Amino acid sequence: MMSAVFARRLVAGVCRASLRPSMVGAVSARGYRGDAPEPNMIEVPLPPWEEKTGEPIDIKRKRLLYESRKRGMLENCILLSLFAKKYLNTMTETQLQQYDRIINEPTNDWDIYYWATEALPTPEPYSGEVMDLLKEFTKNRQQEQRLDAPNLEYLDDGKN
Repeated sequence: MMSAVFARRLVAGVCRASLRPSMVGAVSARGYRGDAPEPNMIEVPLPPWEEKTGEPIDIKRKRLLYESRKRGMLENCILLSLFAKKYLNTMTETQLQQYDRIINEPTNDWDIYYWATEALPTPEPYSGEVMDLLKEFTKNRQQEQRLDAPNLEYLDDGKN
C-alpha cells in the first residue's frame, strides 16, 4: 500500500511536471528532467526518435492507433484517437510517416496539443499535410461531442 506522504509527493511531482513550459522550436534533443530543483537539474536523455522502416502498413496503422490512444494527457488521447479513427485507414504511406513523426518525436504532449489548436506555431519538421488535417479536425466545425476516446468496437465491425 502506498503511504500518504509518498502519494502526496507523487501527485505534486506530476502536477509540477504538467506545468512546465512547452518548447516552441523544433526538437533538437530528447530528455526528461524529473523533479530535480533548478539549477541542479539532471536531464535524463531519451533515445532519439527513429522512424520504423520496413514496417508493414497494416502493423503501422495498428501501432499508430494504439499510440494515438495512449498519450501523456487526456486531451491528446481524445483528440488523437478520434482523429486516428477518422483518418488513419485512409492515409497514404507518406501521411502515416508524417503522423508517426508528429505524435512520437516531440517529448512533450502539450506541444502537440498547442500546435493542433494553433495556440503555438508548428515547427517546420512537423508542418505539412497531416498537421494541416489535424488542425482542421481540431476546429470541430460540425460541433461533435468529443468527451472521450472512441470505443474499440469499430475495429471489429470493419467500419471507420
